[in-house]
Amino acid sequence: MSLLITGAYGFIGARLSHTLLEKGQGDLVLVDKPDYRSTRSCVKGLESLPFIDRERLFPGLPDLQKVTAVLHLGACTDTGNHDQAYMRKMNTEYTQKLWQWCAEKGIPLVYASSGATYGRGEEGYSDGHQDIPRYKPLNVYGKSKHEFDLWALAQKATPPRWYGLKFFNVYGMDENHKGRMASPIFHGYRQIRQTGQMTLFRSHQEGIADGEQKRDFIFVDDIVKLCLFCLEKAPPPGIYNCGTGTARTFLDLSKALFKAMGLEPRIEWVDTPEKFRSGYQYFTQAEMEKMKKAGYDEPFLPIEEGIGKYVHWLKGRQG
Repeated sequence: MSLLITGAYGFIGARLSHTLLEKGQGDLVLVDKPDYRSTRSCVKGLESLPFIDRERLFPGLPDLQKVTAVLHLGACTDTGNHDQAYMRKMNTEYTQKLWQWCAEKGIPLVYASSGATYGRGEEGYSDGHQDIPRYKPLNVYGKSKHEFDLWALAQKATPPRWYGLKFFNVYGMDENHKGRMASPIFHGYRQIRQTGQMTLFRSHQEGIADGEQKRDFIFVDDIVKLCLFCLEKAPPPGIYNCGTGTARTFLDLSKALFKAMGLEPRIEWVDTPEKFRSGYQYFTQAEMEKMKKAGYDEPFLPIEEGIGKYVHWLKGRQG
């Protein structure tokens, strides 16, 4: 089985690639930006694998005769990017081209969607296909992912098996290159090491106390398991949520982080910047019944365990 992995030098793509190598699956073709090979720590150990510049992928597709499945994890994930043309090109149109190639060649496709497609969550978090058209993303990134989901559902020509995975709030090893888009666990760890305290946003929504904002935080290794489940177990094609199904507060997260670091909690409260308030999600929680009915029965790591593993890893690399 030869796998084509886009975004292979990114957070999730690199973790997936390393996991496949550990499982003995070394027939991989990696796609990403060449610059990342020398600037990202997550690339270590992947340098010898066949590589294609993401800008040159489509002209080279006719030469990829042995590819048996595509895992498309490459995208611009910056929620602060307001360049609609760029986001549409890199997230929506790029995925459309891969879809069309997979459909033509009869190759299974797993692609990354996002929990950002749900917007504020007023319409819920169901991954039922009949529900997806009513969601209203809050930012250009979420809209670009949502547009592709809607496009995919309208297609008559499809890959033989296809899976759109709506990743929720992923955290874990090798996300340091993500900058401000890295998880609050990564940023909190660095803050605590440097200052002894962690910064959290105050709530600006009536009825929600400071720190009681809730997100569905999922450990990166659980995301990798979900991707491989779709690839290897062939559940019914479609769009699936990829979260834990349990929302946890930022206070829960901070307490788990301080505990993993062997420290007493010290929190500094700051106002949420005005520019982020309109797009700030106060609650996210994936409905996971569809994935479970498809046969996925692995337990998800609670944040206490996931953060413990992550902090151990960060300490080993001096975070």
